[in-house]
Amino acid sequence: MRVVITDRNLLPLRDELEALVPRDELVWLPGDLLDALKTAEVLVGPAFTQEMADAAPDLRLVQVAGAGTDRVQATGVPVANTYHHEDSIAEYIVWALIALRRELPQADAALRQNRWRSPVYDAALPQPQTLSSAKVGFLGFGHIGRAAWRVLQAFGAQAQAITASGKAPAGNLNWAGDTTQLPRLLEDSNALVVSAPLTEATRGIIGAGELSKLGADGVLVNVARGPLVQEQALYDALRSHTIRGAALDVWYSYPADGDQARPAEAPFGDLDNVLLTPHLSGITQQTFRGRIHDIAANLTALAEGNELRNLVRL
Repeated sequence: MRVVITDRNLLPLRDELEALVPRDELVWLPGDLLDALKTAEVLVGPAFTQEMADAAPDLRLVQVAGAGTDRVQATGVPVANTYHHEDSIAEYIVWALIALRRELPQADAALRQNRWRSPVYDAALPQPQTLSSAKVGFLGFGHIGRAAWRVLQAFGAQAQAITASGKAPAGNLNWAGDTTQLPRLLEDSNALVVSAPLTEATRGIIGAGELSKLGADGVLVNVARGPLVQEQALYDALRSHTIRGAALDVWYSYPADGDQARPAEAPFGDLDNVLLTPHLSGITQQTFRGRIHDIAANLTALAEGNELRNLVRL
């Protein structure tokens, strides 16, 4: 079975994946993708366009090496995804909440200029609070939200969540509801974790009004997709201190090739109350080691005519 792999994140584990599927022909990062797809039965990668579908008459499976399928545009071929990123992203969320609520980026920047930005040396600065006082609102409560909540409970935080269905499969939340209760979620929270899928219903769901409800002590962490939060509204809220700060790991544009690209039109890098990271919260060996086992299991199942795991309805 010929498998074309376009996801660069799998390269560090190439030998391990090939050992798991020794009968398959794995074509890694082909120079001419459309030509490689002419005889491919499986595509492993983050994107699948109609042009790619037209070039691949024998394709039997699109295997996304991650959770998000928003870059899969063509249908008619079974699509599967995989997870294993939730623990890595939960670590990022906890780190970001601590850093933002204690204003550690500002303290770091000040000390680089020999200024000791601390309530000990500046009486105008309030003493920060620990995570035990955090009231976390989860916009989306799937694998990521549940993993983050398991960790945050150990710090004594409280939480509430909204999901598309209005149900949250985890205990000890203050409440759970659907997206009609977004205003309540924001008013009840001093931290918002955005971890919902990007759909037409969620695109731009957080705008100026929602950020205002989060309030001046509120912080936002986006580990989902950039466009769930309206770009200009978020920049304006951070610049005006309508909210305290934000951690942004997902963006509005990405490099087309190489590692150079402006992540947004708004100049977030000019602000001192935002943490900027290049979509790395889930990028760990543990994440991708789990994923290659799921990918190998689906390749084996496809070859043997067995049921595939994690099929996605688009």
